[in-house]
Amino acid sequence: MIELNNVSKSFGGTQVVSNLNLSIPKGKIFGFLGPNGAGKSTTIKMITGILPIDEGTININGIDVAKHPLETKKNFGYVPDRSDIFLRLKGIEYLNFIGDVYNVPQDIRQTKIEQLTKSFGVYEALDDHIHTYSHGMRQKIVVSGVLLHDPDVWILDEPLSGLDPKSSYTLKEMMREHADQGNTVFFSTHVLEVVEQLCDEVAIINKGQLEFHGNMKDMKQQFQDDDNLEKVFLELTQNA
Repeated sequence: MIELNNVSKSFGGTQVVSNLNLSIPKGKIFGFLGPNGAGKSTTIKMITGILPIDEGTININGIDVAKHPLETKKNFGYVPDRSDIFLRLKGIEYLNFIGDVYNVPQDIRQTKIEQLTKSFGVYEALDDHIHTYSHGMRQKIVVSGVLLHDPDVWILDEPLSGLDPKSSYTLKEMMREHADQGNTVFFSTHVLEVVEQLCDEVAIINKGQLEFHGNMKDMKQQFQDDDNLEKVFLELTQNA
């Protein structure tokens, strides 16, 4: 579970997230939407501890992100919107590094590395350096690393970007299975069709403020029953 209580963040005197309250439950796939500059990435970076919180609190599985950063990080896996990290490492070196950070036992680690990288089609490239990978392959390695220590909470920022259809389908199936096991999947995306098909709950943020939080049925009923998500999204963010 992820809980944001009266969270605010400013840069240079400009408030980019304003008094945000959000509860992301277990057992759900939760979609986080908003136009460019809405405050999505800033919110995600505060949830993951990359950015400090100016006001308010954020808890992950009941642990305060600001007060207990290391303990919090053990509870979640984070896929950033950019996958150009640790480029000088080989794929296998990166995954073993992640395994060391999270103290994943060698026997479990080897099994999961093989399972994950074969699922995403990068097993044969593990001995190559990450800088030689395509964008999609880098994304697959990062996702494999995130899932390696089997965290309760997945925080995924544009996780399907660059993935081929097969790998995209595999990740979506993993997301569904993870949520169905009583865990939390929180992800942002610009692919509205994926949100409509996959998400149990949706939040839309615009200009740093929460415009909507609820399930797909509630959102459509709030507007027009025959509206699709794209029309609802555009209506909610028309002043962006």
